[in-house]
Amino acid sequence: MSAELFKVVCVGFYVLLTLWLSWVGMRKTRDIKGFSIGNKDMSPWVIGITMAASVSSTATFVINPGFVYVHGVSAFVHYAVAGSAGIMCAFLLLTRRFRQLGDDSGAITIPDWIYQRYQSRSLSTFFALINLLSVAFVVLILVGCSLLLSQLFPISQTWSLTLILLFVFSYVLMGGSYAHAYTNTFQGVMMIGVALFIFVQGFHYFQGDVVASLRSVGGHYASIFNPDSNLYYDFFSVFFSGFVVTFALMMQPHILTKMLYLKNDRDVKRFLWSTFLSGTCFMLMLAVGFYARLKGMEVPQQDGVVVSYITSEFSGVSWGPYALVFISITLLAAGMSTLDGILVSVSAMVVKDLYLPFSGKGQFEPGRGLLLSRVVLVGVGLLAYAVALNPPALVGLFAQKGVYGLAAASMVPIVLGTLLRKPPPVLVAWAAAATGLLVHLLCTFALGVANPAVSATYAIVLSALVAGILMLVISFKNKKSEVDSEIYSTPVENTVDNSSGVEFK
Repeated sequence: MSAELFKVVCVGFYVLLTLWLSWVGMRKTRDIKGFSIGNKDMSPWVIGITMAASVSSTATFVINPGFVYVHGVSAFVHYAVAGSAGIMCAFLLLTRRFRQLGDDSGAITIPDWIYQRYQSRSLSTFFALINLLSVAFVVLILVGCSLLLSQLFPISQTWSLTLILLFVFSYVLMGGSYAHAYTNTFQGVMMIGVALFIFVQGFHYFQGDVVASLRSVGGHYASIFNPDSNLYYDFFSVFFSGFVVTFALMMQPHILTKMLYLKNDRDVKRFLWSTFLSGTCFMLMLAVGFYARLKGMEVPQQDGVVVSYITSEFSGVSWGPYALVFISITLLAAGMSTLDGILVSVSAMVVKDLYLPFSGKGQFEPGRGLLLSRVVLVGVGLLAYAVALNPPALVGLFAQKGVYGLAAASMVPIVLGTLLRKPPPVLVAWAAAATGLLVHLLCTFALGVANPAVSATYAIVLSALVAGILMLVISFKNKKSEVDSEIYSTPVENTVDNSSGVEFK
């Protein structure tokens, strides 16, 4: 079989299997709840792989290796070590309690969960609006996937962009969360296999000594803190911001709502194991940045490092074109695994948390919510497509600015609402969310902080401080009010000596 025929067969098989899985999911989707979070009948192993694939996506498989290629070990530590620690801590700390609260209230989106927990429609609406920043990440994924498809087939990037959007829409519109979960499981298994293969295949570039090989690149490329880098240069930018921001990024709607897929607490442990094991395999893709640098490749656009590396690495051997086809399809699957999840969560959120509350209706007519979710899905996709046609020079940083703003605003209100037995006052949640978003935007656009992770971390720390101070002040006032109430409600004893029998008028 020729490489060209193999390419057509593989792509055809992938497309048909994805559409079939979507059709299976469509048969289980009857309303907006089934479209958003399913009917709680999915295996926790499936949900775990789906979660890991959603977290990793094009960022890990296509974009972030470019940062490792440019900035070296400091970027690798930022994403693979600090970032992985943030992910694990977020899931261990929040999964069980967040699922329980969502199950008890019947929430199907993050803003819906916020409303049920804080009983504030204005706060819920604010979260729905800022969650629209997820569209920035959709742009990142579309651009990354279009680069891969234009490399795989002799077509322009514009045509690649169009075909990817049409394909993803075709199966997400059919099955919603079920299509997302089933196709992600299939895509996730492909991603695990390819990540392991590429990591092992390129390990020879270290020549038996990882540290010495990286030091041979020169400068501070092998330093954990790289003074030559404008993004990863000290403990705060490498470790602290990597941990805090990645923890906060788990508050994104297409990630956190996966916890609502789980049926009960017995599923949590299996869900976490499958998520962590799959995610660890995915992180091995970051080593491509090292391999490309050690190979001596000169890649002018860092977003294209992975595409350039796999093309160079596998084009010179007899079996290379076949491997290149399968790897390219898998990298496309990595992007689609998150793209479909974002589209499902955002479309459900717009309908459930923006349209329904202001329509004057208490609930949807049968089938109405599902129809509206699909209509909104098309609108969101067209908006992202318009931006992706003329993307920013560094699309990775563009996406980070938008998504990290969402993370900075969401982290404190969601964590406090999850971990505290009684949620804090709405004022605290409002102040924390507004502080997180505004400080991140101020640092990014006014103060010139180059690394969005650093600006978001500043914002999250200040957001937590504001929330803590307000909670202390409110607690002090409440205690003072209780003391005053006890004083004024205590009966005053009559101290006048009336033993003489004289009656006082």
